[in-house]
Amino acid sequence: METRFLRLVLILIWLMPGAVMAEESDGSEKVVREASPESVLDPRIERRRIQEAGIDTENFEAGIYAGLISIEDFGTQPVIGVRFDYHLSEDVFFEALLGRAKGDETSFETLNAGVQLLTDEEREYTYYQAAIGYNLLPGEAFLTQNKVFNNSLFLLGGAGMTEFAGDEYFTISAGVGYRLLINDFTAVRLDMKDHVFTLDVLGEDKTTHNLEMTAGVSLYF
Repeated sequence: METRFLRLVLILIWLMPGAVMAEESDGSEKVVREASPESVLDPRIERRRIQEAGIDTENFEAGIYAGLISIEDFGTQPVIGVRFDYHLSEDVFFEALLGRAKGDETSFETLNAGVQLLTDEEREYTYYQAAIGYNLLPGEAFLTQNKVFNNSLFLLGGAGMTEFAGDEYFTISAGVGYRLLINDFTAVRLDMKDHVFTLDVLGEDKTTHNLEMTAGVSLYF
């Protein structure tokens, strides 16, 4: 009987969570102390303090840009322009832009001295377009350990008119861009686009692809 009772007491002690028997010399008493074993996983996580640049609460964006445009048959030339955007939502925005460049001589003119297909005024290349953009991959860029910038990769497509060679040509454009927000009202952009229109300067209609690469800065307001 005593053996069964001893076994029952030992089982009850083993089942008690967080308590153990510890014997200490304190007169003739035995003191029961509660043990708190350390957890293998420490729930205390040290979080990094970061400063995140976000977009301003306003939906309008205005900026300038510069770069290079390859005018088919007329060489690669510097281009400058201005743009104005309206952000309809976090993903979709509308854009209006105006750009200018100047075409060089064609290879035909270079090989035939004295031949001039266009006047200096007709070589002025001006385009104005309306486009719609979609933020494909919005995310964050960690440039330093404690500094993070919002950024996005976006697609852009639009249509408009191009003035060149003394005439106007309906133009469609498509491209991709990258936007990096420096703070809540300033952003830098990189854009690569193709302007497509039909040109008939050399005596026959020809679909031309005019590749453009630009970098710019814009402000939100």
